[in-house]
Amino acid sequence: MQPLKGIKVLDLSRLLPGPFTSLILADLGASVDRVEDTSGGDYLRVVPPLADGDKPTSSIFLALNRNKRSLAIDLKNPDGKLIFRKVALRYDIVIEQFRPGVLARLGLPYETLQRDNPRLIVCALTGYGQNGPLCQRAGHDLNFLARSGVLSMQGPASGPPEVPGFQLADVGAGLFAALGIMGALMTRAQTGQGSVVDIAMVEAAMPFAMIGYGQLFGGQRLSPGNEPLTGGIGPYGTYATKDGKAMALAAVEPKFWIAFCEGTGIAADMSDGIPGPHQAKLKAKLKAIFAERTQAEWVQFASIRECCLEPVLTPEEARADAHIEARGMFFDIDSPWGKISQMRTPISPPLPRAHTPPPKHGEHTNEILREAGYSDDDIAKFRASGAVQ
Repeated sequence: MQPLKGIKVLDLSRLLPGPFTSLILADLGASVDRVEDTSGGDYLRVVPPLADGDKPTSSIFLALNRNKRSLAIDLKNPDGKLIFRKVALRYDIVIEQFRPGVLARLGLPYETLQRDNPRLIVCALTGYGQNGPLCQRAGHDLNFLARSGVLSMQGPASGPPEVPGFQLADVGAGLFAALGIMGALMTRAQTGQGSVVDIAMVEAAMPFAMIGYGQLFGGQRLSPGNEPLTGGIGPYGTYATKDGKAMALAAVEPKFWIAFCEGTGIAADMSDGIPGPHQAKLKAKLKAIFAERTQAEWVQFASIRECCLEPVLTPEEARADAHIEARGMFFDIDSPWGKISQMRTPISPPLPRAHTPPPKHGEHTNEILREAGYSDDDIAKFRASGAVQ
């Protein structure tokens, strides 16, 4: 259940994409050590809501950093650079999330790190990649979704797209980074050599719109909000219920649409799954039908008739959902902040396992430096110089 046991990761990243990558690796058994700066560490530590403790810490940070340790180094300090190079000799993977060239300007270019440790795999997570006209451009998830073409595909049919309630490019980049690292490990097993994995968040968003791009490749002019899977047909949409909640209907296959129609007493037509002006009337009919029953009544309906109909749950409701609970997606672990809630990743082992709590800032500095061969006197000197914390 821990296929990456024995693999050692140094994670220089912060916020969401890189830490999500290393969370996946840690859940699969890798030893992950966060490298944080000495001025406070990962910015995410202070993003509300904060979990109480001797040093209140963001519950979002806590959700992303189980099974990891923390080493605080000042990479701008000459001693800090040397420490990092020596520490990195013992690791298999370095994850970094700086703009292209930042590590080189710090005196730690990939070439140097891989000359020191030829088996080292460096995963570089950036907004726009290591090259190209925008490689030095700053951005966040919404920017990457916009430039990737993904944001426009969600509609609405007119007006600017709404801001999504999730970070698709960030999490997608974390997923592709973990996959790229796995591939690099396989290559290293064959060649003995490390490599650089270049992951751009804007590119990580694009496969989520594979159907839209597939239509484009076929010469179809896209009309966001009017395509079958972007709100263009009544059988694929969300509808308010009698009690002010919502249901998601995705009956795009004829057998499911027919089952829904038979259960609600409406006539199914072959044109129902084709975008066009007639959809306005069908959507109005469906809107009225869904408003006749509560969400609970529609859930009961869906349990009897298989028609691809599900309740739109809030995160609180999803956490309490019987199926999600049966899959073991949520669990609690003890930590310096008390009992904290966690969510496993889909490829994490579903069976119970021992998890270590997220680290305090610099909590394992001494421990990791000793593993690298430094004495307590060395560590005291580094602390006095500000190289570590």
